[in-house]
Amino acid sequence: MHFENIQAANLHYRGARIFNVIMKELLAKGLNRASNALLTGCSSGGLAAILYCDKFRAMLPATSRVKCVPDAGYFVHVKDISGKYLFQKFFNKIIKLHNSKINLPSSCTSKMKPVLCFYPQFILPEIKTPVFVINSAYDSYQVQNILAPEEADRYGSWSACKLNTSNCSRTQLMKLYGHSSKRTLNALCIVQRNIDRASKILVFFSDFRSDFIKSLRSGMGRSKFNSRSRGLFINSCYSHCQTGFQASWLGAAASKLDNKAIAEVVSDWFYERNTTQLIDHQHIMPQQC
Repeated sequence: MHFENIQAANLHYRGARIFNVIMKELLAKGLNRASNALLTGCSSGGLAAILYCDKFRAMLPATSRVKCVPDAGYFVHVKDISGKYLFQKFFNKIIKLHNSKINLPSSCTSKMKPVLCFYPQFILPEIKTPVFVINSAYDSYQVQNILAPEEADRYGSWSACKLNTSNCSRTQLMKLYGHSSKRTLNALCIVQRNIDRASKILVFFSDFRSDFIKSLRSGMGRSKFNSRSRGLFINSCYSHCQTGFQASWLGAAASKLDNKAIAEVVSDWFYERNTTQLIDHQHIMPQQC
């Protein structure tokens, strides 16, 4: 059934009810006595871990240590290569299909459109519970669907680049990595000197990585609550979701930051041995992790 038909039939998914039922069962089986509890998920599950974070906290004893770790769920509200926010239409359809507005924090929906409250940069400042964001600054899903969705790339100029960044033109690389320094530009010229012939694509806006970091800092920095409770692990892997793979979770060289694996940094943050906010500034290119 198409989205339009579902909407006309006044049918909606009921994921919120599923969450409540699962939590009711887990609480009855002993979660109500938990000393530590962690809500996590990957991709849309990572976004849900943010959206449900305070609700999860409220369902557990006040004495429990409760935190949330979204992986690849920090979807950014930035312009695509056409200068529009085409991905926003996708989120808008989800909100209508799932009737999500009623479950979004009123502290956010009272100030902006519900669809914007699906973006972590706008909702995270409203979250009281400690959150640790795991993401790549070159998240492959977001490059493919937010930066260069098919609707914005009518002639398929980004198709090869999205599949493998070694196929990107110099202009596309500048769009991804930025060109704020001579050192960066010179490095791009060396790496991509053989593909200048493909660099005629018009790129009018700032690079994706810079936009991602700005959106991330905006969401973290505007928090009404203790900023020390916010953790970050932002590497440069051209991938989407990292905690589900042993290599990246336990520390493949390319996925580490400051010689630390994701598991180590998250553990230190969760047990409050250290508050860490790591962003990879070493690599100017996406890494194959």
